[in-house]
Order: sequence, then C-alpha cells, then structure tokens
Amino acid sequence: MEHTYQYSWIIPFVPLPVPMLIGVGLLLFPTATKNLRRMWAFPSILLLSIVMIFSVDLAIHQIHSSCIYQYVWSWTINNDFSLEFGHFIDPLTSIMSVLITTVGILVLIYSDNYMSHDQGYLRFFAYMTFFNTSMLGLVTSSNLIQIYIFWELVGMCSYLLIGFWSTRPIAASACQKAFVTNRVGDFGLLLGILGFYWITGSFEFRDLFEIFNNLIYNNEVNLLFVTLCAFLLFAGAVAKSAQFPLHVWLPDAMEGPTPISALIHAATMVAAGIFLVARLLPLFIVIPHIMNLISLIGIITVLLGATLALAQKDIKRSLAYSTMSQLGYMMLALGMGSYRAALFHLITHAYSKALLFLGSGSIIHSMEAIVGYSPDKSQNMVLMGGLRKHVPITKTAFLLGTLSLCGIPPLACFWSKDEILNDSWLYSPIFAIIACFTAGLTAFYMFRIYLLTFEGHFNISFQNYSGKKSNSFYSISIWGKEEPKSIKTEFSLFALLTMNNERPSFFSKNTFRIDIDSKVTKMPFITIFPFGTTKTFFYPHESDSTMLFSMLVLVLFPLFVGTIGIPFHQEGMDLDLLSILLTPSINLLHENSNHFFDWYEFLTNSTFSVSIAYFGIVLASFLYKPFYSSFQNWNILNLVAKRGANEILWDKIINFIYDWSYNRAYIDTFYAISLTEKLRELAQLTHLLDRRVIDGITNGVGIASFFLGESIKYVGGSRISSYLLLYLFYVLIFFFICYFFFNYF
Repeated sequence: MEHTYQYSWIIPFVPLPVPMLIGVGLLLFPTATKNLRRMWAFPSILLLSIVMIFSVDLAIHQIHSSCIYQYVWSWTINNDFSLEFGHFIDPLTSIMSVLITTVGILVLIYSDNYMSHDQGYLRFFAYMTFFNTSMLGLVTSSNLIQIYIFWELVGMCSYLLIGFWSTRPIAASACQKAFVTNRVGDFGLLLGILGFYWITGSFEFRDLFEIFNNLIYNNEVNLLFVTLCAFLLFAGAVAKSAQFPLHVWLPDAMEGPTPISALIHAATMVAAGIFLVARLLPLFIVIPHIMNLISLIGIITVLLGATLALAQKDIKRSLAYSTMSQLGYMMLALGMGSYRAALFHLITHAYSKALLFLGSGSIIHSMEAIVGYSPDKSQNMVLMGGLRKHVPITKTAFLLGTLSLCGIPPLACFWSKDEILNDSWLYSPIFAIIACFTAGLTAFYMFRIYLLTFEGHFNISFQNYSGKKSNSFYSISIWGKEEPKSIKTEFSLFALLTMNNERPSFFSKNTFRIDIDSKVTKMPFITIFPFGTTKTFFYPHESDSTMLFSMLVLVLFPLFVGTIGIPFHQEGMDLDLLSILLTPSINLLHENSNHFFDWYEFLTNSTFSVSIAYFGIVLASFLYKPFYSSFQNWNILNLVAKRGANEILWDKIINFIYDWSYNRAYIDTFYAISLTEKLRELAQLTHLLDRRVIDGITNGVGIASFFLGESIKYVGGSRISSYLLLYLFYVLIFFFICYFFFNYF
C-alpha cells in the first residue's frame, strides 16, 4: 500500500505526453500529423484510463486504511524560506481524481466523433488532455502555491477551449469575459494565500491548519485580518465555481464545443471552487463570519441560477444556469458545515449534468443537419420539439439525467440533494424554504427543457433552410466508419407556406408529423395547390455509435452512484460507503462519523422534497405540453388567464418573471454600464491626460527650447563678455524664483 501512495505523484503527468507530442508533431511534421489526426484520440483515452485505474485503486486503499498520505520535496530554499512541492492523497483527492478521469474518458470518446468534422481536431485534443493534466495536478497538490499554479493552468485551458472557435466574434468575446471575470477571483486568491503565509509561515495544508488553529485558540491573531484573508481565498472559489456575483462568465462559456461544457463547465473545472473550499474548510470553519458568508453566497446562487434558467431558449445556456444553481447547493452545504453532503452532491451532480450536456450535444449534432452550423438555430429549443421519435436513445438518456437532477428517487441526485435540504432546516429555516422552493424550480425548468426538446411536434419552419449541409470533411474514426445521414422528404408549397406563416409555438399543433418508419412527411389529403414543389432536407437523426456509447455508459452513474450514500448497518452503527471513505477528512474537521441513521425521519423528509419536485414537473407539463383531447388547444395559461380582473395582474407577473430570467436579471447590463463603460471612460480620460498634459508638457518644453534658441542666436554679438552678462542675468532670475517659492510656499 505504501508503494502505491509513493508513486501517486505520477497521476497528473501520465496524460501529459499527448499534448506535448501533438505540439512537436505539428511543429516538425505538420502534414503527417494532420493526416493521422484521428489516431491521437487513442493515446489520450488510454493514458487517462491508466490514471483512472490508479485513482480507483487509491480510493479503495482509502476506504480500507482510512489514512492521509503526503510526500513533499524541496523546490527552493533561501534562508528561512523554503518552497516545497509534493502530492497530498486523502479522500477528497481520491474522489476528485476518480471523478475527473471517469468523466474525462467518456467525454474524450464522445469528442472523437463530435469533433471529427472540425479542422481543429488536433488542437482540441491537445487542449482537453492538457486540461485533464492541470486538473489532476490541482486536486493532488500539497500546498497553496502548488494549487495556485495548477489553478491558473486550468483557467488558461478554459480560456483556450471556450474560445476554440475564435473566428466567431461571440466565442472570442466569451473567452475574454471568462478570463477577465476569473482574474478578479484569482487576484483575490493570490492575496489570500500570501496573507495566510504571513500569518502562519507555511503553505503546506497540514502545517497551515495546525498552526492557524493554535493561533485562533490562543487568540494570537487579528481576527479582522484573518477574516479578510479568508474572504480573499473564498473569492477565488466564487469566480471559478460561478457563484454570485462572479457568475456572469458561465452562460457565455457555452460558446465552446459541447464536450467542453460536459467536462469543464459541468463536472470538473467549475467544481474546482467547491474543491478549494472543501480543502480549506478546516481554516474557514473556525471563522464564523466566513462560514455565514459561504452559506449566504450559496443560497443566493441557488435561487438566482434557478430563476435565470426559466426562460432561456438556448439549451446549453439553460443547463449552464442549472449548473450554477446546483453549485450553489454545494456551497450552501459547505457553509453549513455539511462536508459530506456537499461532496456527495458534487459527485451525483457531476455525472448527471455531464450526461445532460452530452445529450444536448447529440441533439445539437443532429439539428445541425437541418440548420447548418449555426448555434443560434441548432441550440434553440423553440425550433425543436418532437425529437423523441428521431433520437430515442438520446431522449431516454436525457430523461434519466433530468429526473436525477430533479431529485426523483432512486436516482443519484435525490440522495444528495435531499441530505442538503434536511441539513438546511437545522441551519436556517429561511435558507431551507429558499432551498426547497428552488428544488421545485429545478424540476420545473429541467422538464421545460425536456418537453420543449423532445415532446410535441417538430417546430422548425423548413422553408428557411435549403437542406444542404455545410461543407465539411469526414475521416475514418478509430471506432469505426461514420457516414452523414440524410433523409429525403417532400413538402407541398401549401405546407411550406402554412408553416412559414405560423410562429413556432410551444402549444400549437400546426406542424406535420414525421413518420419514423417511412421517413416521409404526412401531408393533408387535399391541398389547395395540387402542383406542389419538392425539396430535400436532412432530418434529425440519432448520433453515431461512439457518442451513444459515452452516453449509455454515463447513464449508469445517475442510476447507481447514489448508492454510495445509502447507509447500511454495521457493528452497531449506520454507515455508508462515502462516510467510510471520508473518515480521515471528517475527523480532521472534528466531526463524529459514528452515527445512526433514522430511516423514519429520512422517509418523512424525503416525501416532502419529492412532492415539491413532482409539483414542478406537473406544472411544467401543464405549461409546456398541449392537452391531447377535445381541448387540445387549451393550456394552463388560458385557464388561469380567464380570471376576470386578475388577468392583467397575472400577465404583468408572467412578463416580469420572463424579462428577469431572459435578460439574466439585468446583472450583465449592470456590469456593462457600471464597470465596462466607466472603465472605458476612465481609459479615454487617462489617454487624454497622457496626450494633452504629460505629452503636452514634454512637447512644450521642447518647442519652447527650440524657439528660445532661435531667438537667442540673433542676440549674440560674438563677444564673450555679453554672453557672461546674459548668463548671470538668467542665474539671478532663477535664484529669485527659488527664493520666492521657498519663502511663500
């Protein structure tokens, strides 16, 4: 076992050869490297699989031995200052390593097909593999400086991947926004690290915790300064995990390829902030004001993310706000001191949200066959609907991920979210009410996404599209041969005009159903124009085998990963696998891990939370799914609107909620006006000051000297006595000015 821990330092470096070899190949042998571009997926997946096996082995050792292992070596020594690097293996490291590698492998397999048409395929895999290296280095770091180095590398990879399609202005703007927003938090993190080094004289976690706790216990440190340093550390986590008010970068980050969203912005990088707070919880837990701040920021983010997801039309952006809300739940749990519940929800949410993002990528991939490579159209849920007939496997996987995130038993997120809700009642009834209300909102907006995407009928107006795919090239995948799928369908002129004149509606049935067996659109029996025109279109189709393989494997995690939190009776106490794994960390937080589990109380509390989730699902079904009956054109909005005098008030409330959500709570607008525009005005003022004042003085002195010299040259009479007299005259004037200045000013 000691041998296994001793070589755990190789975890971050195993995937590193792939991006290095890709870079060298593109530099020295560009043609051969590009021709063999699809082969690079295999070593990327193979090396990450080796890391996964090693990480799982470490986690098993953690469960059996319940120990913490640290190994460090000196990097630089100077007098009293010593900077050491090393690796730190504890339950938190094991959990994050397994999570990063399992999701990373499936996303890489998925990306092999998803990015096969893209000219930047090699660059994509180089960035993704280097990101995995940086993330693994982050979670195995043994000190704050080492964490900060990998923290910045993770941010750099995120910047490169968000702006992967940098030729699109919106993608270039999104990566810049993510970079600037995260720089705010990262600057605070650096100041916090330096502040705690000043207090304790150490960067190492174990020494830092021990020294700091002794200083607090003996009242030998300034609490105001300590609170400020802890706040600065927390600012780094706020930015990286998209917590309010530094959350604005996450929705725009969806401009990158969808596999990036599944890996970075759902399961790993955004979880880095949660990881940092969990790692530093022994510091924060002895500072009550910081713990209260963490829980407050968490509950604000929970509610804000859920409300902003209500009216989004972009499927990825809706999932991004959902991620923001769920990260708020984790931050809330950490602020309450529920270390285990936060990590449990981190695990269950990561797998569920990764599945949802991969499902959305499959949908976008098939929609691009119709609308071309246009994110405004291929990701717009208004143009979708009825996809359950064309992508049944994706629909099933997406539905399971949706049910898990809604907290429906026995899926994974039910166990973790229910635990956070129960702990919130003990911490603060107000926070508990907000958290429970948001759980209902989560079920509502997630089923809104599902219903708009898969239920009803296809809402797109085909007249606007030629049915031709964008020019792209396909190569042979290491997983097998791939072919673009197309379906020929005939439309009459009457049908095209009918669909074009009707605005796509969530409740309307004025579209023509597609028969999945014959692949032919069912037309009206009699048409006004008997001589209709025909066009060829590409219909939505199921993704290829490699993409489906990743989703089907990932489906298993929401189904079964929740079982690690189900307690079982052992030796007079109720324990679960996660608690056994977390025993060293929980003891470090001075918590008692030996506890009994009250199943009656659990069932009582879970009935309430599940009822809230079902209410959100039912409400979404009424609002976004038409009644297939004699009242098929009615919906719940029609019924509510017919309340006489309250109709106007109801419309105002609905419009306010919609505007609030669709316009991102006007926070981006506020930042644009109060920060961006003001900074530009300040920059313009500084530029004007530099040109008119600083440069003006310099240029004025030069011009004055020039004119003075030109004037003096005509005064001279070639007599030295005249020059000396003039020189003395200027010296006397200079002394007079100096005397006057020093005496009166």
